Amino acid sequence: MSKQKNPLLTLVGNTLPPFAQIKVEHILPAIEQILADNRAAIATLTAKENPTWDDITALEILEDRLSRAWSPIEHLSGVKNSDELRPVHAAAQSLISAYGTELGQNEDLFKLYQAVKASQYESLDQAKRKIIDDALLGFQLSGIALEGEARSRFGAIKARLTEIGTTFSNNVLDATAAFTIHLEDNSSYRLKGLPESALAMLAQYAKQAGKAGYLVTLDFPCYNAILTYCDDRELRAEVYKAYMTRASENGPDAGKFDNTKVMEELLALKQELAQLLGFENYAQLSLARKMARQTDTVLDFLQELSTRAYPLAVKEKEELVNWARSNYPALVGEEGLENWDVAYFSEKMKASLYSVSDEVLLPYFPANQACQGLFAVVEKLYGFTIHERHGIEVWHPDVRFFEIHDQQGKVRGKFYLDLYARKNKRGGAWMDVCTSRFLREDYLQIPVAYLTCNFAPPVGGKPALLRHADVVTLFHEFGHGLHHMLTLADLPTSGGMNVEWDAIELPSQIMEFFCFERAGLELISGHYETGEPLPEALLKNLLAAKHFQSAMQTVRQLEFALFDFRMHMNAAAMTGKDIQATLDKVRQEVAVNIPPEWVRFQNAFNHIFSGGYSAGYYSYKWAELLAADGYSKFEEDGILSRQTGEDFLHNVIEPGCSKPMMELYVAYRGRKPTIDALLKYSGLAD
Repeated sequence: MSKQKNPLLTLVGNTLPPFAQIKVEHILPAIEQILADNRAAIATLTAKENPTWDDITALEILEDRLSRAWSPIEHLSGVKNSDELRPVHAAAQSLISAYGTELGQNEDLFKLYQAVKASQYESLDQAKRKIIDDALLGFQLSGIALEGEARSRFGAIKARLTEIGTTFSNNVLDATAAFTIHLEDNSSYRLKGLPESALAMLAQYAKQAGKAGYLVTLDFPCYNAILTYCDDRELRAEVYKAYMTRASENGPDAGKFDNTKVMEELLALKQELAQLLGFENYAQLSLARKMARQTDTVLDFLQELSTRAYPLAVKEKEELVNWARSNYPALVGEEGLENWDVAYFSEKMKASLYSVSDEVLLPYFPANQACQGLFAVVEKLYGFTIHERHGIEVWHPDVRFFEIHDQQGKVRGKFYLDLYARKNKRGGAWMDVCTSRFLREDYLQIPVAYLTCNFAPPVGGKPALLRHADVVTLFHEFGHGLHHMLTLADLPTSGGMNVEWDAIELPSQIMEFFCFERAGLELISGHYETGEPLPEALLKNLLAAKHFQSAMQTVRQLEFALFDFRMHMNAAAMTGKDIQATLDKVRQEVAVNIPPEWVRFQNAFNHIFSGGYSAGYYSYKWAELLAADGYSKFEEDGILSRQTGEDFLHNVIEPGCSKPMMELYVAYRGRKPTIDALLKYSGLAD
């Protein structure tokens, strides 16, 4: 196949991925060609006697070309997975992983960076110095000091981790898709309690599967609707069990997609990798590039939050049980509430106390209005405008494409918006990089992002209607997008998504706060039929309910974070039983909703087993501290203050990772963050 016919080999300048033209057979030839070209170019660069900064820029060009070709393939594996794509994606991913390991252990390349540091470091600006320092640290963490069998073993481990990480996520995807409950019209009574919008969604699922009636799936919008609204306790229990045992030996698929052995191997390999590099455990290795740095720092931080949140969470759980027992005595016996009862009665209690519920709010958050309101918030804070462009090649008809323009009308960034859940699309919500900002000699490469969610799609002729929690998710992911798209870093490695991992959630979590402010809600809400803004009473009740069960939500996150971190601190080989025992111990300390012993939540915990959050899930709370303290400046200066918005833009977002995040944060806030704002906004303050 010639280069001219392969669209993955023509992605230069500001060319967008030609999704309609990309075929499975294009992938391996393109990746193989680019890797071969890169190896040849690197050999030429490292053969030079007196390398300069220009040679590092040349390396950035090589890496950017590979990133641009791989980006649409990696993205398609998440949003349009298929049996044809999987093996080819895995094979290409293995090649890229091996190449990355090879570069990290390339002594000539290491010496090139050392030589540039020795000869030019003092004459370079801080951003370029940081690129060099980060690269040299990367070499150390890539095993540059290893020799012989140790070096070979390191490379083999890296390759295997990539392979089985993909296996883990594919097992979750397959286990999720494998479970359905088909309810004919004459058994629709089992769905009593579900709002009209949820029923329409389930009817649409059935229609898409060529069936009459309703189809219950494990896609999150469906799972959440059943657990929150369905009066049929047996159905709630059945769906809960299927969801919480996905990809495990207890799953409804009889262990067909069991991830237990995959988890055991992942943990064993990560531990071996850490020890090869001289660390006691993988948690220490993970922190080498994070703000926290020390394991005790992380554990102390999580323990302080636990000390604050746990007593309040116990109280909230007692209040829920007492409320349910008092108001629904026939449904709640002396045994209390099972885990599949908690969301159901919590929603009823919330509606009773605050006259607000997801279903009451749903008509006021049509997806298009939420998006337009989000764009309006961005315009008020930063002065940028966002415009939709048509005629762009996309991977599904639901996908839309937008451009961000600055006050002079110049394009600062572009993004794809893929909002709705569908078959063969990975669950959850995320932002990923399509292309990075790169100032070249003859042009400026504009940053482009993928913004992906899994909201309930439009049904029954109505527009897609979002829960308030969905709106918060939308703002969160767009915050990541802004961090990527609005950077002024001239090289891809200085872009915003390369900041310390435990600071990466700062811009995204800052954006969430505007979903709980009157000024923000007035922009993002409007009844889908009348355009009527959120009524004053409903708005007040929504804000009043902000801290409803906030302590229970906090300890749930602490459960995930402590489990992840302690598991990766364990130097011994862990079996599936050891993993479960670690999680059980954490739950005994911080959880107020202890699940049945057959639950295998960990087997589908993509974040830490196949995502980038291994020994890093604490980052959500760590960044939440930064975000809460950072957002308090908006409260002080005015919620939609342009001045404060521009201060945050210029000091935190635009610099990317050209400086350590703490340095950027202090430039914005005038001081280091404190925990006070986090406790206040989490409802945990005294």
